[in-house]
This record gives sequence, C-alpha cells and structure tokens, in this order.
Amino acid sequence: MPIHDWTRVDAGIFHAFHHRWISAISDTLNEGLLLPDHYALAEQIAGGSGPDVLTLQRPTNGAARVADPPGGVAVAVAPPKVRYHLRAESDVYAAKAVAIRHASNHRVVAVVEIVSPGNKNSRHGVNSLVSKAAALLRAGIHLLLIDLFPVGPRDPQGIHKLIWDEFINNEFALPTDKPLSVMAYIGGPCPEVFLEPLAVGLSLPEMPVFLDPDVYVPLPLQATYDLTWQALPSFWRDVVQSPPKP
Repeated sequence: MPIHDWTRVDAGIFHAFHHRWISAISDTLNEGLLLPDHYALAEQIAGGSGPDVLTLQRPTNGAARVADPPGGVAVAVAPPKVRYHLRAESDVYAAKAVAIRHASNHRVVAVVEIVSPGNKNSRHGVNSLVSKAAALLRAGIHLLLIDLFPVGPRDPQGIHKLIWDEFINNEFALPTDKPLSVMAYIGGPCPEVFLEPLAVGLSLPEMPVFLDPDVYVPLPLQATYDLTWQALPSFWRDVVQSPPKP
C-alpha cells in the first residue's frame, strides 16, 4: 500500500493510525529483528521527552560486547540504500549534553519517532521536535524519524534542515516533488544521517535503526505501515483514499 495523503483527515484520525503504527514497529523489532540483548518498547518516557519507540539494551554485567553480533548489519558492509548520506562536523556542545537513560537503568540506544500534525501546526511544536531530536543525538542516541506530512511555512525545506541547523549551517532542501521524508540519524559528536525523500503514492523504504555507529538493523517500514492500514476502519480508509476535491 503506497503512502497516503494524511492531510485529508484531521489530526485525531492520524493519531489513531499513529498509535497502532508505533505498536506494529515495536512488535516487528521485538520479533527477532533486534539483537538478542536489545528490546523495543512503545510510549515510554526518556529524559523528559516522549518518543514513540525506544530500543533498549539489557545490562551486560561487565561482559564485553560480541565483536560481530548476529542479526545486525555492518554499515561498512551494507550501507543503507538512501538518496542522501550526510555527516556533520564535530559539535562543540556534545560533551556538555546530559545522557538520556531509561528509568529502569537499561541504556537507551535508539528512538523511533513518527511526526504528527501537532509537531508542525505551531512554531512551538516544531521547536520542541527539533530540540528533542538534537538532544537525543548529542546524547549519543540514534534516531529514526518518519515524516509523512508535507513541508509547510514552519519547515519550508523539511524537518531535517531544522535539525541539521542545530549542528552546522546548511542549505539542505527536500526535492520539490518529494516533500515527505524518512531520516535515520547516528547520534554522537559528529552526527550522521541517512535520508530518503518521499511523496504520496510511493512505497516506504526499508530504513536502518542504528544500534551503534557501525551496526544497524533494517526496519521494513512498508510492512508495518500495511499492517496498520488494514486495521484502520474502512470508513476512514475510504476518506483517506478519496480523490482530492477539485
């Protein structure tokens, strides 16, 4: 099922879709996609922010990490297949950041976030999203951000441009024919991003969820989107798929 035009319904309908989608993503990560010492939880709180899906790592009790853990993909061997791969210069503020940790003392390594209308309908919403993303990256936490809403007056060049402005001066802009995007960030002093521009009618790509700067697991976004779409009431599926008004 291709990406739909979610501007045809109000924020409450997308919220219902959003809620089920994050559960589908969490389930997919936990059903053998993640490494054995990692797990995902939905709607958990980390460092005062409310990310959609957290990927956590169990304590290792001092045991060394396996050099080549099963299931993960090495970036050097199979780089994510996206249109843009960018790397920022060293961020002088990274050393001053407060590390975000889960209340259970399990280390947070990654966050999956789905942009909602509320993130874009006010300057405060945009600023809060950008500030949270930058704080996660400075804390060394990796981030997968999914934005299925077109650019607008508060993010005319896309959300990534605003996030990247927190680290470097940049002139990045999404292609005019692809105003949606998915962005996989590597957190740390020199953050990196793997970004794929998208548009209504296209399929969602497989995107990396980074567990460390060198290893990721590929998340099948389209499969999780399809599962969620089938659970949406048929009335609202018809509304979302209806032809645009002349």
